[in-house]
Amino acid sequence: MLHDDEKPAFHAPAGACDSHFHVFGPPGSYGYGADLRYEPPHAPLEDYLALAGRLGIERFVFVQPSAYGRDNACMLDAMARTQAPRRGIVDVDEHAPDAELARMDALGVRGVRINVRPVMPPQPGFGDTLVPRIQRLAARCAEIGWHLDFLLPGWLTVELMPVLRGLQLPFTLAHLGMQQAALGTDAPGFRQVLELVRGGDRHCRLKVTGIYRISTAPDFDDVGPMVRAALEAAPDRVIWGSDYPHLSFGDNSSVALFNLLGKWVPDPVLRKRILVDTPAELYGF
Repeated sequence: MLHDDEKPAFHAPAGACDSHFHVFGPPGSYGYGADLRYEPPHAPLEDYLALAGRLGIERFVFVQPSAYGRDNACMLDAMARTQAPRRGIVDVDEHAPDAELARMDALGVRGVRINVRPVMPPQPGFGDTLVPRIQRLAARCAEIGWHLDFLLPGWLTVELMPVLRGLQLPFTLAHLGMQQAALGTDAPGFRQVLELVRGGDRHCRLKVTGIYRISTAPDFDDVGPMVRAALEAAPDRVIWGSDYPHLSFGDNSSVALFNLLGKWVPDPVLRKRILVDTPAELYGF
């Protein structure tokens, strides 16, 4: 992939949203959690906003990275310094005090992550251990108008399908549900993801994010059919995020990843739906 000094292939439409990115303070400025999955970078808000300006991104959804555990201070501090329209997805204990959630809501938080290490090997029955947390957070988020944001290994997405189908509030699946692109769009796991997005009460939104986590093809060509299949299934339930600064995949170019959206979705009306309309409806912009 090329570096971020390359030229964007298209300019984002007015009101475009990056629905999934992270910020990191200098080493030692915020405490890391116990489960470090990668070497945390220094990725300040100013660097990200400079990139977003080049792409034409005007709305922002901060997502709490796993490196900080449930200490959301770095993200919340960055949100407080941002004048542009912004929202946040935090990681909190399911029994967090109401006052803490109210404080976060006032800053623009609109959702809670349920984050499981994407490379975790299959452990049959592990999903059962998550159900109490999912159910408690779902009830609390529904009360205050928030949603749930799932980052799960692909096998766990499938294992939790009965729970996901039963959710009665909006929720998102990051990284196309972590279904491996090499298996194709007819793979049973991805077919279940598509049915979840288009079926039932249509609470699920699918994030085109972190494609390097699911692709094995040059230039991520195996992900394009997945994006097109998702749009065919539910064109108003797909959103895009840069996943900046790409963490374990930091050699990827944010601009090149953005350009792939133009390649896979050449219709500007449909791109606007992905970048503007669906995020505005989900996040309340």
